[in-house]
Amino acid sequence: MKTVTKSLISLAVGFAVGAGAIGYVMQSTEVSDRSSGNAEKEPLYWVAPMDPNYRRDKPGKSPMGMDLIPYYGDDAEESSPGTVRIDPDVINNLGVTTATVTVSRLNLDIETVGYVQFDESRVLTVSPRVEGWIEKLFVKAVGNSVKAGEPLYSIYSPEMVNAQEELVLASQRGNQVLIDAAEERLRALQVSESEIKKLKETRKIQKTITVKAKQSGVLDRLTVREGAFVTPSMNLMTIAQLDKIWVIAEVFERQLNQVEVGNDVQMNLEYAPGKEWQGKVDYVYPSLNPKTRTGQVRIHFDNPDGFLKPGMFANLNIKAGLGDKNLIIPKEALIRMGDSNRVVLALGDGKFKSVNVDVGRLGSSRVEILSGLMAGDEIVTSAQFLIDSESSKSSDFKRMNHDSNTDSESHDSMSSDAAAQAVWVEATVKNVMPQHSMVTLEHGEISEWDWPAMTMDFDVASDVELSQLSTGLSLHAEITQVGKQQYQLTSIHIPEQKQVTEQEHNHD
Repeated sequence: MKTVTKSLISLAVGFAVGAGAIGYVMQSTEVSDRSSGNAEKEPLYWVAPMDPNYRRDKPGKSPMGMDLIPYYGDDAEESSPGTVRIDPDVINNLGVTTATVTVSRLNLDIETVGYVQFDESRVLTVSPRVEGWIEKLFVKAVGNSVKAGEPLYSIYSPEMVNAQEELVLASQRGNQVLIDAAEERLRALQVSESEIKKLKETRKIQKTITVKAKQSGVLDRLTVREGAFVTPSMNLMTIAQLDKIWVIAEVFERQLNQVEVGNDVQMNLEYAPGKEWQGKVDYVYPSLNPKTRTGQVRIHFDNPDGFLKPGMFANLNIKAGLGDKNLIIPKEALIRMGDSNRVVLALGDGKFKSVNVDVGRLGSSRVEILSGLMAGDEIVTSAQFLIDSESSKSSDFKRMNHDSNTDSESHDSMSSDAAAQAVWVEATVKNVMPQHSMVTLEHGEISEWDWPAMTMDFDVASDVELSQLSTGLSLHAEITQVGKQQYQLTSIHIPEQKQVTEQEHNHD
């Protein structure tokens, strides 16, 4: 009995030792196989850094002259839809940078442009009060400086002569009522007080009367010459002032509600480095330009030295203050699409994913995010367009390849899955690569996969005759999804060849 017991114990110990040894050997083999598998892993294809649709089966250059990037596919572990993994070396080469989503108040300052123009409230129009002839013109050309009290023109008018005669007669009679009435008439006809006083003293009628400037400025418009016959309805000249000017700024529709009368404005000119002007918003115009979708904002500036001149182009910074606290990201991180806005999340360990976000107000360098992100998230701020393209494709592929875990699937569901994995589309052959069994097709829109019309490389199935394909050929192509982010040309239909075949058959 003791002998049997000892034998059983020896056998159990030997079995345990043997099992442990086998387990150790299997574990070592597993590690070795995994290591060798990673070492021997080959790229699935090479892709252009700036165009994910440009793929080749070996290294080379993209159409932009950049080195193609190897794509190895996803790791064994299953990732969430839309998540892509990028090798650290590729991240380095692409220059990927990230930023953290923060909670802050957006600076609502508006960077825009504007044009200098005269202050229209300080523009004087000079028109005659009587009919007559311009005997002498004292200002000769537009742009001339004019000072208040200086003569502008002298005019001969029979009506003006009659008005002088009335004052002389009233003075001779000593009738103060008539004198006052005659003086008021001369004043209404733009005769100066000094000339009226001189007329009362000398009682000598002047054939011409000189009209003087009522304000200083520059001559902005001149429409008359010496000897011209003028009437009260004519605009002879315009005098504008330069010591105070307006700048009319163009502001985008989405930013107009941020501008208020009284906002401080900082202005600089590209051709006057180092100089700055401080002004204030004077008026926000009530209508928008229907073509540019911009509104006009009027800004008032002092211009004592006359440096600013109408027509100058100016850079403006309208100080619109700070917004409410909200999620803030750098403006360069936002990918603006036609129907959505996205950012690329940096998930760590080389993983990235595109997410949709709702955008609030836009600042000069930062953007408000209303939903889609959380404070502390890491987002990509450079090279995000390529990552977003890959992430969007990966997300679509996940949706098209969604497998049900239930055993009872209806025939309709199977047909729907099959339809999503193979589609027919009109295409044109752009390039044939028989040595690689690949072809470049320019195909139309594929609504089943939400693909726009584009040019893309496809592997060619073995049962498709490559000899039938040539550059410029128009055909119907069946595109089949054969793997994650892998598509293959599996069948073709050439209408012209079919038509010729039918004609030949009928002829026979």
